[in-house]
Formats: sequence, C-alpha cells, structure tokens
Amino acid sequence: MDYGRFLNKNIVNVKPSGIRKFFSIAEEMEDVISLGVGEPDFLTPWHIRRTAIDYLDRGATRYTANAGLLELRKEICNYYSRKFNIEYEPKTEVLVTVGGSEGIDMAIRTLISAGDEVLVTEPSFVCYKPIVETCSGVAVPLVTKAENQFKLDAKTLENAITDKTKLLVLPYPNNPTGAVMRKNELQKIAEVIIKHDLFVISDEIYSELTYGKEEHCSIASIAGMQERTIVINGFSKTYSMTGWRLGYALGPAPVIAQMTKLHQFSIMSAPTNSQYAAIEALRNGDKDIEKMREDYDMRRRFTVNSFSEIGLECFEPEGAFYVFPCIKSTGLSSDEFCERLIMEKHVAVIPGTAFGECGEGYIRVSYCYSIENIKNAIYKIGEFVKEIKEKHGS
Repeated sequence: MDYGRFLNKNIVNVKPSGIRKFFSIAEEMEDVISLGVGEPDFLTPWHIRRTAIDYLDRGATRYTANAGLLELRKEICNYYSRKFNIEYEPKTEVLVTVGGSEGIDMAIRTLISAGDEVLVTEPSFVCYKPIVETCSGVAVPLVTKAENQFKLDAKTLENAITDKTKLLVLPYPNNPTGAVMRKNELQKIAEVIIKHDLFVISDEIYSELTYGKEEHCSIASIAGMQERTIVINGFSKTYSMTGWRLGYALGPAPVIAQMTKLHQFSIMSAPTNSQYAAIEALRNGDKDIEKMREDYDMRRRFTVNSFSEIGLECFEPEGAFYVFPCIKSTGLSSDEFCERLIMEKHVAVIPGTAFGECGEGYIRVSYCYSIENIKNAIYKIGEFVKEIKEKHGS
C-alpha cells in the first residue's frame, strides 16, 4: 500500500528532533552518562506532590474548564503581577496547556497562515520551525552569535523583516545557549516590533532560572508590547514538574480565545490533578525555586570553568541550565563529535545543529544533572578532546 499518498507532506518533510536521536542511542547503551536532555534531577517538591495526592483522594478526576481551573488561572495572573509587573485577566487572557510545548503549538497555529513568515531566533529549541512549517508558514532564522552573547540585536531583526513577516519567536532565557536578554536590550527589539506592527511569541519557560542580580524581564512588560505578545511559560523547569505536563499561555483576549478554541477541539483540557498541584506550586513554591536556582548556579559556574580547563571555549550562560561550548578546535563537525563521543566515551550530549544550522561547531551540554555526573562526563570529554587533538597534531 502506498501510504505516501495519504500522508500530509508538511509533516513528512519535518526532520525528527536532533535531541531525541541521541537520547534514543543512550537508552540502548549501558553505562552512558547523559548530559543531553533538559530534565531537572530534582524531585517535584513534596508539598506539591502531597497536594496532588490529596486531590486524588478527594476524587478530583474530572475534566476542568477548557481554559483550565479558574483558580489556577488567577494564581498564574497573580504570579506574573508580583514577579514581572504585568497584569492579566484570568477569565479571558490565560490558557492552561499540556506543557509549554502545547502553548507554543497553539499560538503558532492560531496566528500563522500559509505563506506567512515567522522570524525564529537561533540557535533555539527544536519545535518552533517544524510547527511553522506544518502550518505552511515560512520559518526565517535570525542567527545569533557567541561574540554577541547569543542575543538578538535590533539591526538583525530589522534587516530580516519583509512584507510577509507576521511573527517573531523570542526564546529567552535561551535553550541551548543559556543567553539572556535584559530590559534595555528588549526595549530596542520592541521598537522594531511596534514600528513594523508584528506579533511576538515570548517563550519564558526558563524565566526563573536567570542568574545574577538583574531578574528576568518579559518583553510583554515593555510599553506597547503586551497587546502584541503571547507569553509561554510552565511548571516543568521552574518547579521540576516535567512529567506533570502543564504550561500556560498569556496574551490578548481575542488571540487567547482562538487558541482556547483550538485547544478545546484537540486536547479538551490539561490534566486535572496537575492543575491542582500547580496552584500549590504558585502559592508556596518560591523557596523551592530559590534552592534549585542556587544549586544550578553552582553547577553552571563549575561546568563553564571545567570546559575552559579542557580547552573548549565556552560562552558563560546567564540563564536556563545549558552550556554551549565551541568544539571547532577539534576539527570535527557537531554531529561527528557527538556520535564519536557517545560511542567511544559513553557520554551523551547534543550537537548544536539540532538547534539550527548556525549551531554547527557547538554542542549543547545540560548541567541539570548531579555534580558527580557532570564531573565524570567532562573528564571523559576532556580525554576525548585530547585524543582527537593529539591524533591531528594540534
């Protein structure tokens, strides 16, 4: 049977995730140290788990409203008000989703029609471009570079805009680079966005993992931007709740209404038990965030220093829980480096090309693992790099 004639060509033409490729290889091998997947090694805090257990005991197992529990939507709005000084209306400007990923999907599918151009800041998470392409949109990469701290600048943005441009994807703190954009930098981007009457998806899933004295700034908080921004966030990274599959989108009521309609027909509602757990997280989880952020910060500094010691230049990230070291000195491509590393040293990391073509010459390493695993992995990476360089006489 010719299944090809039945399949959606947009879906067929999308390449599989470069992250999952190496995750699958690691699963099939013994004694692999994986620094590949961005999943916190912390358990979900006990008070959050206990709340979920309590609600299960009470029989809270039915569907919620399509947009999510109103109580949760109120807490999400309270959170953005007290943390980032942005006010949202719980009944009309919030959608609770199945992870931040569904929020991104719903936003792009709601906003993009065939032929629309979407500017995607790269390197960046793997899902944006494929979702745009499945909507018959055109994903246009905005390349950021290490010498500019992997930040998007206004000139690069301005030069990429055409009469078909509708949307900018702005993912900061950034996966895979760990780059952060500060308020003064976002203000310059906002000026261009407003000038050209564009919309923005601001993926802020790592907002609480911002290091240093200056806290995360949402572009939605800048004058004139809330009305043209969909903010994506969630609970996976902030509260170590990856398996609970819960996120949310914040934005203008007319857009959220259409996203909710799409969500209604495709998902119905996010997991009920996860929503009750999330209410507890937002109300009483600030100390958990601080503890995890302090631990990640220690691992961040250790990981950056360790890569410098083994001779791989490494941009110092200011957010998320990834480093993006440069491996060009080895003479290997990103894919070659990662494939040989996992086969020869049983260490799994992700090639930079999984996050856009401009990621060539880099690898993504996650430090959301135990310090012991990080030490062992970097030691083996150091051995591998030394062997490669000795072989090539460099």
